[in-house]
Amino acid sequence: MNSRILFFTTFFAGSLAAQQPQPTSPPGQDTSLAARLERAERLLQLLREQVNQQAAARVEPRSGNHVEVSGLVLVNGFFNNARVNNSDVPQIVLPPDATVNLPTSHGGATARQSQVALTATVPEFAGGAFHGELDLDFFGGQQPSPGGRTWPLVRLRRVRAEIEWPHGWVMFGQEAPPIAEINPSSLAQIGLVGFARSGNLWLWLPQVRAGAEVGSTVKIGVEGSALAPTAGDPQGVGVLFTQPDRAERSRRPHLEGRLRIRWDEPESSGEISLGSHYGWLAKGVDTLVVSRAVVASARFTATQYLELRGEVFTGQALAGLGGGGIGQNLGPGIVPVRSRGGWAQLNLRPHPAIEVGGGYGLDDPDDADLDPATALLRNLSWEGHVQWRPAPLVLGVEFRRIETTYGPAVGALFAHHVNAAAGFEF
Repeated sequence: MNSRILFFTTFFAGSLAAQQPQPTSPPGQDTSLAARLERAERLLQLLREQVNQQAAARVEPRSGNHVEVSGLVLVNGFFNNARVNNSDVPQIVLPPDATVNLPTSHGGATARQSQVALTATVPEFAGGAFHGELDLDFFGGQQPSPGGRTWPLVRLRRVRAEIEWPHGWVMFGQEAPPIAEINPSSLAQIGLVGFARSGNLWLWLPQVRAGAEVGSTVKIGVEGSALAPTAGDPQGVGVLFTQPDRAERSRRPHLEGRLRIRWDEPESSGEISLGSHYGWLAKGVDTLVVSRAVVASARFTATQYLELRGEVFTGQALAGLGGGGIGQNLGPGIVPVRSRGGWAQLNLRPHPAIEVGGGYGLDDPDDADLDPATALLRNLSWEGHVQWRPAPLVLGVEFRRIETTYGPAVGALFAHHVNAAAGFEF
């Protein structure tokens, strides 16, 4: 671009100097061809200096690699007709609070599900290609302030550094469990992904992976990973110095492995995965409880207009994977809570910019492992959504019904959540 500017300027200045007699020149000014060419050269030198200053002012990555910035700026308006655990992205229904003499239904708006991502690529690295990603949002909580929910905190969502070869890969970072990488489509559930605590084992965890695959159009691969142990216990409000949970006290990583089949054809593409999870939680000084799961997930297009995605699981002590067992690891007597669940979503795309879809999710712990006086026995969610993406704008509406079942003293509760989203992508 700089060379083209200089070429055009040189051509224009030379032509002007050679062809224009400049009859209105001030008295005494040298109008000879040599003088005009000298002035043109001074002008070119000035332009060169300005171009060099502009080039020096550009922000370049220190390594010289290709870096891109992308993101989603999103504002969500919401309404709930009952008490829920989180106003803008609810997961479960809470029993009414008799001590609060105020309406239970409520509404509001927030921009904290906006995202910013940095990606770095190196096409040739160690015989393969390198790809790195840093993904941030503003769902890290609320800063104590008179600004309420308009002062959210930045949160680190995902970090990914991956080296890919033609038939293998190595990755480290913070990412979803490999056995449950697929998530539902939603503009209302981004800070906490869709069907969390209703059958989706989603939580982003520090990990390292390695895998290999064979095939061309249809690829069959295996992958193994070691993940940071976590029990899913909250660290508390305003805590800076963290404390170990039961999983970290086991002094062992979580282990996962899966078999994956991927295909990409003109009329159909997708993947099917079958994996297992194995981890530990400290029960006593020298005793452990096992966390385990078997998970199947799938995402594929039946035609260019129709897509199906979903996940099913069965296991025990799975709160550390994003709220499996409705966030309950252990029951009375420190026994692991067994649970089964899953979710499915069907999406119709009559136009590349339009999506109409709906889904269902369920997490159903074993009642025998729980205390019915205090436990959550069942949680399910229904959702329907419409999205319109006339680039760069993003618009959507989503309706969700959440049903949470407690013990006999409370019974089944339900809530309706309505969410309208508007934003833009860059």
